[in-house]
Amino acid sequence: MLNKLINCIQKPELYAPITKTYQNLWDDEHISKGMLESHLDPNNNGATNNHDYVAKSVNWIIEIASPLRYKKLLDLGSGAGIYAEKFAQSGYQVTGIDFSKRSVAYAKEQTILKDSNIEYHCQNYLAINYIEQFDVITMINKDYAVLSITDRMALLGKIYQALKPGGKFIFDVLTPRMRKPENQSWYYENGGFFNEKPYICLNSVYQYNDEDETELHRHIVLTDENVYHYDVYNHYFTKKKLSTEVSQAGFVNCEFYGDIAGAEYSKDNETICIVITK
Repeated sequence: MLNKLINCIQKPELYAPITKTYQNLWDDEHISKGMLESHLDPNNNGATNNHDYVAKSVNWIIEIASPLRYKKLLDLGSGAGIYAEKFAQSGYQVTGIDFSKRSVAYAKEQTILKDSNIEYHCQNYLAINYIEQFDVITMINKDYAVLSITDRMALLGKIYQALKPGGKFIFDVLTPRMRKPENQSWYYENGGFFNEKPYICLNSVYQYNDEDETELHRHIVLTDENVYHYDVYNHYFTKKKLSTEVSQAGFVNCEFYGDIAGAEYSKDNETICIVITK
């Protein structure tokens, strides 16, 4: 147990190989319950944006990509289907993809209950292989930023391939203003988000000097029985960095906004939304 803990609290090599102590945060049997609750909480800005903001975002996307012209929409990282349902109600023909079995199962139940005819797939969106099938592709709530540069470029290629000519890819990211200094902090939970049993959690933030300026958030969970760690990588973007990245995938028409609800872009924003057209 002690050796496991010591190994976990050392700063890992960037994208270190998965170890026996590593757990998948996104589809953990217990954590996925908390994730689903976060999706469904109308006032929570965690797994999904709060639901008033969701409605505002969808209304803005309708303005720039009306379902009258841009009919077929693919929502990457669709979670419990909060955005997907709003898109469907607005007239889009929606496909949702997410990695969480629990969230996708809930979303499938809801589309049957609401007769919204959304097509959901439980899979890694890096594995999509569509050919000119969609008019709009969305990736909302900064999902793009957790991917390495290698995975981002692969995904952009697949998105370019999946869009019809003239189709739009709409996504948001964090800016360097949101970068955190390296730090570590402990806390105790008598059963909570990471485990139903009592646990101590060490949250660590690590910064790397790679070209992509990667940030790692490591959550180390210590229970009576074991030690686990959950890793979430993050990246931060300027307008210039985003422009360069998407142009390498073939996208040349780019529009920038302050957020996924169409706020005016400013270099002082904490988020950037980019709309790119094939």
